[in-house]
Amino acid sequence: METAIRLANSSDVDCIASLAEKIWRAHYTPIIGSKQVDYMLNKMYSKDSLIQQHEEGQVFYLACLNGQEIGFVSVSSTNTKDFFIHKFYLEIEQQRRGYGKKYFAKLIALYPELTTIRLQVNRLNYKTINFYFRLGFVIEEAKDFDIGAGFLMEDFVMLYQSSKKQ
Repeated sequence: METAIRLANSSDVDCIASLAEKIWRAHYTPIIGSKQVDYMLNKMYSKDSLIQQHEEGQVFYLACLNGQEIGFVSVSSTNTKDFFIHKFYLEIEQQRRGYGKKYFAKLIALYPELTTIRLQVNRLNYKTINFYFRLGFVIEEAKDFDIGAGFLMEDFVMLYQSSKKQ
């Protein structure tokens, strides 16, 4: 199976939105409920929102398996060393096959000066938290984020430090 990560462009917005819809409904509904999933999909994964996120500096990549898009990642940075992963999702049926680890390695290889990566993950999202632990992330802090409409993101902020000299 050939894994690749490719830079997304404006013509990929529909693909990212479609993947988000499929992945979020399957993965997050049991964790945060359908009302919050609906709200967050509308808030963060509408075409307009994805375009705005890109304009604000998020770089989107599509995770491909044998040429077919199966997930996506978005990152941002204010310098060449410290990054934030905003999104890292694979289709449910493609998880637990080692692909996430491969895509993460491909992502960090794109940024040779990278020293740290932070991300947020829901505190009840045990499967994903454990995935990040296996990649070398640690929990930096627990934090709640008010996202509007009475919803909170109750997350861990996780930190990855590259093994390269700081």
